Amino acid sequence: MAKEVFMPKLGMTMETGTIMKWLVQEGEEVTAGDIILEVMTNKINIEVEAYETGTMLKILYEEGEEVPVNQAIAYIGKKGEEVGEFSQPTMNSQLNSQVTEDKKSEEPVTEKKEKNGGKSRATPSARKLAREHDLQLTEIQGTGPNGRIHRKDVKAHIDNQIDTLPSVAYEDLAQKVEHKKDTETFKVTGMRKIIGDRMKQSISQAPHVTLHSEVDMSEAIRLRQQLLPIIEEKIGLRISYTEIILKAVGVTLRDHPMMNATLVNGEIYLNSRIDIGLAVSHSDGLLVPVIQGVDRLGMAQLSEQSKKLARAAREGKLIPNQLQGGTFTVSNLGMYRVDQFTPIINLPETAILGVGQIKERPIGVNSEIVLKPMMSLSLSFDHRTVDGAPAAAFLTQLVDTLEHPANLLV
Repeated sequence: MAKEVFMPKLGMTMETGTIMKWLVQEGEEVTAGDIILEVMTNKINIEVEAYETGTMLKILYEEGEEVPVNQAIAYIGKKGEEVGEFSQPTMNSQLNSQVTEDKKSEEPVTEKKEKNGGKSRATPSARKLAREHDLQLTEIQGTGPNGRIHRKDVKAHIDNQIDTLPSVAYEDLAQKVEHKKDTETFKVTGMRKIIGDRMKQSISQAPHVTLHSEVDMSEAIRLRQQLLPIIEEKIGLRISYTEIILKAVGVTLRDHPMMNATLVNGEIYLNSRIDIGLAVSHSDGLLVPVIQGVDRLGMAQLSEQSKKLARAAREGKLIPNQLQGGTFTVSNLGMYRVDQFTPIINLPETAILGVGQIKERPIGVNSEIVLKPMMSLSLSFDHRTVDGAPAAAFLTQLVDTLEHPANLLV
């Protein structure tokens, strides 16, 4: 009997995975333990093994498609064994409720031909694209096994329709096609798609409010100069302003637990730990590894962990647990010529701090204008969880802590 290959659940917060690459095709033999596909979740790629030995009978989802966890994505069995075009996948009750509506529009996979009463075999993504363009599957030639229609077949059919349309009736679209041929394009998939989806979700769900303030970094600069040789001798690494900011945020969050809270399914969780995510640029997008217990770490430990996670993020070597469980996020663009920006909250967290460059600015001191190394802070917070006054109080104390870094020792 054919066995299902399921989309694995690789973390408590994982709800879906994106199929990045199939390493075997339908009809190929696989052995238990073989790597059969790559899945992206939480912005990292995971290799998925086969748990059965046999033939890859059917692949239900194409590369680039997002699939709920515990959903059947393929079938392995004996060569020549028949598998229903859409055998009911095994899934937990929660997923059943989530996909009921999708099933109504998707089932059955086989669609009756209007002309001759036969059936058209097609992948879910191919059917979806055909519906979006008001196409009948009977009009499309499939290139898959037994004439199965894939998404690429639908796209080829659409492109062919465009090429054969009368130029008089299709002048505007012809210009778009010409532009497309002269422009490099690529599909939004993988990490870029996940980032886009999460940013859209955050903006649509959480009412963002952003507060801005400036910090005189004179004392923080002196602290860093004092710590540089000490920490470098101890761990062989140079402390940066990022670590000083992280430590200041961690210490300040102790006095403002609501800013360290998370909002999940209408319930606010006051987290006992202060685990801060640090936004790190990656060649394919943005990763946010989490540093645990920031408020309890010494500056040397914090520098070591911060740099270790940032390096692993840039090299694509993070594991899922290092990207989960954050209670607050810091995004530092101070290394660029950015004064201030409006960061987007990393749900389900309550707040995120955006950090700009340190730049000398004229400041009034005792009725005189002097130049001071100033740094902009931008705090975005979820107004469902906290109001403006508590958020302002947090930001005010954070500024005071950075301007008087001796507070980090208290």
